[in-house]
Amino acid sequence: MSRRGIVSAGNMLVDHVHQIAHWPQPGWLVEIEHSQRATGGAPLNVLLTLARMETGLPLAALGLIGCDADGDYILQMLAQHRVDSDFVRRSETAMTAMSQVMTEPGGQRTFFHAPGANRQLDLADFDQLHSEHKIFHLGYLLLLDSLDRPDEEFGTRSARLLAQMQQRGYQTSLDLVSRQGDPRYRPLVLPALRWLDYLVINELEAGEFTGLALRAANGAIQPQLMAEAAEQLLLAGVRRRVVIHCPEGAYGLEKGGEAHWQPSWQVGETEIVGSVGAGDAFCAGVLYASHENWPLAETLQLAHACARFNLLRANAIDGARPLSELQDYIRRQPPAG
Repeated sequence: MSRRGIVSAGNMLVDHVHQIAHWPQPGWLVEIEHSQRATGGAPLNVLLTLARMETGLPLAALGLIGCDADGDYILQMLAQHRVDSDFVRRSETAMTAMSQVMTEPGGQRTFFHAPGANRQLDLADFDQLHSEHKIFHLGYLLLLDSLDRPDEEFGTRSARLLAQMQQRGYQTSLDLVSRQGDPRYRPLVLPALRWLDYLVINELEAGEFTGLALRAANGAIQPQLMAEAAEQLLLAGVRRRVVIHCPEGAYGLEKGGEAHWQPSWQVGETEIVGSVGAGDAFCAGVLYASHENWPLAETLQLAHACARFNLLRANAIDGARPLSELQDYIRRQPPAG
């Protein structure tokens, strides 16, 4: 029987999303106009987006949460969306990770993050994972303290984990966290690349890893350097696809040499409610299309559509749409150029 479905592991948290009119100066007050609670972190954002796409793929989550109300909420959301939570474990000693997210008009967001139980997620938590899912997605590197630790043989414990997942028959995928100027990008990411099938990251993360300035001094994206960054990452070991995305578009490169730049679908600034989880929504599109062996151009189109609809809602998953609706939207768009 051929493998089918996606299991996503790593940072699990609850986002407490607050909309504010503007960011206040130090010492001043600004009112919170609206608040809501939502799941957050790479595994939940990706899985719940995929669930709302209504593709029928088997989906499973793996992570560590606390014995608290936020942990209960995560399990309720997984159950509501029919995502297998058998591999989600509860810690007796740590709280469920959470973020307080301040969202300004136009989608700019600021995070105050408490890592909680995510700090404890380690190799032993994956011992029981021997499922028939096709893809294993891990996120976010640089926010998983135990897995980010050194490993004598593999370089990092996360690299060892990804190697184990490939040896168990999974195609592997990885996402990073955006941290400007973090000197750990190369030492923590490089060992993992040779154990990856798919790498989906944004231009900030790609720039931190490669040292390339993917934006010019005036802020414009530099497509030729996007291509160079993707090539560096592929040469460093990624086995199938590297995708670097940014608000303007996405550049994809495949092992066989196929490359494609896909502009983003347009969305008016006044339409944007929030950008929490937009990168994860994009990643969900890439993972589904890669699971189904779609060509690179169609993969990037779907990923952009997932991200576009994400921007129309304040949290990470409420903007997600069924696959049929996403495909209908794509068909109605004018040809590029």
